[in-house]
Amino acid sequence: MTSSTGGLSAHILPTSATMIGVCMTVMSIGHLGPRDDLRLVIDRMLAIDALIFLASALLSFISMRSRKSGVRLESWGEMVFIAGLALLALGAVTLAFALR
Repeated sequence: MTSSTGGLSAHILPTSATMIGVCMTVMSIGHLGPRDDLRLVIDRMLAIDALIFLASALLSFISMRSRKSGVRLESWGEMVFIAGLALLALGAVTLAFALR
């Protein structure tokens, strides 16, 4: 396990913030095309994914500030970040099949 004074959290925090921006950008680009049911599902999936990345960023930030439970929070932040990446990959595949 890494320490709570930096370690993995120092990488997860800025990357999570970047991934929130990626989710928002893809949602914005999606509004340029025609609206259908699948686009609505993708938009919702990306919105939920942005919240997952926000949770990861918060966990990472708190883990860097916490003296007692930093390592545990860092581990949770890492798991939440991986879940966000998985959902983003699922959204990318869904979007690829939605394009006509």
